Amino acid sequence: MTRTASSGTEAGGLRAVVVGATGNVGTSVVQALSGHPGVASVLGVARRIPGWHPDGTDWVAADVDPGGPDLVAHFVGADVVVHLAWKFQPTHDPVTTWRTNVLGSIRVFEAAAEAGVPALIHASSVGAYSPGPKDQPVDEGWPTHGWPQAAYCREKAYLERYLDAYEHRHAAMRVVRMRPGFLFKRESASQQRRIFAGRLLPARLVRPSLVPAVPDLPGLTFQALHTDDAAAAYREAVARPVHGAFNLAADPPLDAVGLARILEARPLRVPLPPVRAALSAAWRLRLVPASPDLLDAVLRLPLMDSSRARSELDWQPRYTALEAVQEFLDGLRTHAGMDTAPLAPEHARTAA
Repeated sequence: MTRTASSGTEAGGLRAVVVGATGNVGTSVVQALSGHPGVASVLGVARRIPGWHPDGTDWVAADVDPGGPDLVAHFVGADVVVHLAWKFQPTHDPVTTWRTNVLGSIRVFEAAAEAGVPALIHASSVGAYSPGPKDQPVDEGWPTHGWPQAAYCREKAYLERYLDAYEHRHAAMRVVRMRPGFLFKRESASQQRRIFAGRLLPARLVRPSLVPAVPDLPGLTFQALHTDDAAAAYREAVARPVHGAFNLAADPPLDAVGLARILEARPLRVPLPPVRAALSAAWRLRLVPASPDLLDAVLRLPLMDSSRARSELDWQPRYTALEAVQEFLDGLRTHAGMDTAPLAPEHARTAA
């Protein structure tokens, strides 16, 4: 284990531990918490210590996977544990993602309980929801059984069931489940291209005038959110005595028409079977890392009502969904990133 400390103080406020602190969501949550007057210190837990050192933040290197180092010692004395660690790849090896995402998350949950942490905030997702409507948003009471063919949805849904029992066993603990839509920011662009598109999508091609059309697939309506806006909701959940689930999404819902407008392209209505067949073939040939099952899930996910977050967290997104995606696309074109292992831009990873 490697540990490095910054100039944070332990006195006069909450002590927060952020697990999975160097990725898309983790960096924004750490930044949001480190600037909050009610938070005295932040301990970021990640597999690799980053070069990025925000004020008031200490770092510890630890893996959540089964067999990894004991997590309890890092959680003792914390007021809240925010669990964000997640592995999207390899989609061809679901046992590996299950080991990290499900078994690793359970290790975090149980370590927090053993350490006597009074609050746990877990990063669930819209992906935990069962198929639902695209014309009427659902609240947090919608079933969370996921789309069973997609590993990401299965894992998120399984953890929802685990937390149902966990809350009964640890009734004194405040448990919060954040269910955001798809999260984008400029600095996550390189990471998300590697995770979902791979080499099949050169960043230089994602620019207006070079994308002639956006496929308008049946059911292609989804919600997006700027990662910093999601982090603001996490910050409020840390500081306020709330519990339960919170949907997080910005307006407007995105579809082929909106995406085409951003790319200065035209929406092209196409049938799903040939598109899915092409994606499936590319995935089997390992030309793209994202499984076609994830596309199936996106086409079935419900739209979410975020009223509870707006009322109980006083939460209001600063960015529209279109602005979040636009910033992400700008980041793709400029190879944006951060000095953390997950968010490192391509040139930095090559140099390393």
